Amino acid sequence: MLLGGTTEGTRLGHHLDQAGIAGTVSLAGRVADPARQGLPMRVGGFGGVAALADYLRQNAITHVVDATHPFAATISGNAVAACRQVGVPLIALTRPPWQEQPEDRWIKVPDIATAVQALAGPPRRVMLAVGRMHLPEFQPQSQHFYLLRLVDPPRQTPGFPDHHAIIDRGPFTVEGDLALLRRHRIDLILSKNSGGTGAMAKIIAARQLGLPVVMIQRPAIPQRPQVETIAEVIDWLGHGPTLRGV
Repeated sequence: MLLGGTTEGTRLGHHLDQAGIAGTVSLAGRVADPARQGLPMRVGGFGGVAALADYLRQNAITHVVDATHPFAATISGNAVAACRQVGVPLIALTRPPWQEQPEDRWIKVPDIATAVQALAGPPRRVMLAVGRMHLPEFQPQSQHFYLLRLVDPPRQTPGFPDHHAIIDRGPFTVEGDLALLRRHRIDLILSKNSGGTGAMAKIIAARQLGLPVVMIQRPAIPQRPQVETIAEVIDWLGHGPTLRGV
């Protein structure tokens, strides 16, 4: 079973499908129109560790690959616990986090709550890159203009008096994000350290423009084997030769 929801997970699903490896992709259901995954999909949560363990047993799952978002701490933690309980091997396909460069102006914070506190003060023009699920948590700091870039429209109107929402799906380009930040006169970016390349353009653009970035650090997840490439997952599954050259 592949726990998906990321670009890397989608790519892995297609690789497994091309190799004729049986499997199912499990998605949380937070994206209204998910990309085709290659493998059959199930959508929705499991209901905790015990329910996930039951699913693994009932469906005779032999391997679990966690390719969820680096901030999907709940399902990742549950997967570690359930796989240990059932005796199913698990590996995580993770994006390397972005690394702060000397010319960056990062303000590192440990979580969303601290990020909200970091926005206290006079009005600014903020690009808020945390996803639609966390927008309500920033309503106490409604003095700012917020530029929102979301995969899907928010389920309810964001509670910000002054905001602009863009519905778009990456990957994005540095040139495009430079133009976006200039057009909206952004003077601060707030982002999760999601890592990877698909959303990195705004971080590079901020560096080039000298903008500060409030960077939310990744949550702690129980120890588990992890790799950063699809090829390593394929080898772990024991199907490396099948996909050589693909």
